[in-house]
Amino acid sequence: MSCAASEDEIPSVVAGAIIQHEYPFMSTRILIIAHAPLATALRDCALHVFPECAEAVIAIDVPPQEAPEVTFDHAMQSLLLDASTPTLVLTDVIGATPANVAQRVVCTQDAKLVAGVNLPMLLRTVCYRHENLDELTRRALDGGTQGVIQLNSSS
Repeated sequence: MSCAASEDEIPSVVAGAIIQHEYPFMSTRILIIAHAPLATALRDCALHVFPECAEAVIAIDVPPQEAPEVTFDHAMQSLLLDASTPTLVLTDVIGATPANVAQRVVCTQDAKLVAGVNLPMLLRTVCYRHENLDELTRRALDGGTQGVIQLNSSS
């Protein structure tokens, strides 16, 4: 499956077969702001599955001693290329520096913020980033919660 699409259609996979769906072309960018090295690690995992989406997924790792203002400036700089593009911002822990910076970023953009980022959430958002920001936010929440389950051991 590819994130690259023509302006008329976005491919999706159902039971291993690629099916074409008609959508008006729209692309939401995804910004991950998290404690180092989580943001980059999540981005790397997503690009392992969707390498074509490298430009749409931005990672900002927040080192332990970095001032919030430096992180904020870095985040804003990463979004400068196209300020009109809707952005889904994903962060790790509510109340921590990355989330606090993410909240400030969201206030300056056409953006939504979701905390508790995990790989299933990120993969879901990358896969459906052609949807509008509200729908993509719902998909992020669904993907994040549906991807956390207890597995039975087979002893």
